[in-house]
Formats: sequence, structure tokens, C-alpha cells
Amino acid sequence: MKRLLIYIAKCVTGVLIAFLLAKLFHYNDYIWCLISIILVLSPDAKDALPQASNRIKANLIGAAAGLFMLLFHVNPEYTVSGAVVITIIVCTYTKLETATRTALAATIIVTIHENGKYIWDTSLERVIAVIAGCIIGIVITFVFHSRFIHPNLENSTKPSEG
Repeated sequence: MKRLLIYIAKCVTGVLIAFLLAKLFHYNDYIWCLISIILVLSPDAKDALPQASNRIKANLIGAAAGLFMLLFHVNPEYTVSGAVVITIIVCTYTKLETATRTALAATIIVTIHENGKYIWDTSLERVIAVIAGCIIGIVITFVFHSRFIHPNLENSTKPSEG
């Protein structure tokens, strides 16, 4: 039950921070930040920090693959397909297979666009939103991990006096 409540608290905290920042910066495309936050957060306290770290690396790989494919100015089907292939290959060779789905979400976020918008502006804004979501997710993970899951971790590593 505690694990469930902590995971709910982490997710709700992430959602509220994303909405607050969107209002503060008058940013209406905050959905990409929200998705990244939720993808980084983990319900498993034991591996929360390593998982969050791997998911952030994967998000960056996916975003980079999407931006790379946009350089070729091909139709969306080839752009997304190529970015998906690159993302899967890079995640496999960097030993991030467990975070590949997270990377693929970032790939699609960066490569799919609405008609009428300038592709590079939209893509770069989304990369920034994904990175912001990753940062928020890792900060939330660290704070909850150090405050609520292992609050005495700091004290247990110090040698005892006496």
C-alpha cells in the first residue's frame, strides 16, 4: 500500500509541476513534458533511480534519433520509421533495452507534427519539453527516494560514533 501511495504521489507531483511551469512560462504544448515525466517515474522503489536514469538516457536517444531523421526532409512515414530503427539499434547497443519503449515515445513526440507548423521549431520545442520532463522526473524520483523511501540512507553510510 505504501508503494502505491508513493507512486501516486510522485505522479501527481509531476503533473502539478508540469502544469505550474506551463502557466509560469505560458507554454501550451506541455503534454510532451507530462508524458516524459510519467515515463521517467517508476513504481518500483528498489530500482527507481537507476530506472529513471536509464529512461532519461533512452529519451535523449529517441529525441536525437528523431531530430537526426528530420535532417533528411523525407515524408513522415520514412522519418518516423527511420527514427524508430535508429532508436531501437542505439538502445540495444547501449544496453538500454528495458527503456526502449520510453525512447520510442520520445522519437514519436519529436517526429510527428501538425500541418502548418514549422517542423524545426516544433521539434526543438518538443525536445526541450522532453528534457524538462526528464529532469522533473529524476528530481521527483530523487526527492521521494531520499525522503520517503530511504530517509535514513544518508545516516546509515556514516560510521557510528562510539
